[in-house]
Amino acid sequence: MSDRIINLKAMAKWKAIPADIQARLISNVYCKVCGETSIVDFEIKDDEFGIVLVGRCKKCNGPVARMIED
Repeated sequence: MSDRIINLKAMAKWKAIPADIQARLISNVYCKVCGETSIVDFEIKDDEFGIVLVGRCKKCNGPVARMIED
């Protein structure tokens, strides 16, 4: 897993999520080509509703994102 930090606020929100829940969120992402997949090489971005993981599909390397609400 490679997570590039976009800002400290987003990283603080991510770190507040228990590790087991983080793992479940990373491994439960939708890809328009593959369906359910995992996200890899993601960035953590702050959003007014929570955070967004923006990265690549583990199966096809296509772009995927995962919204995590506060």
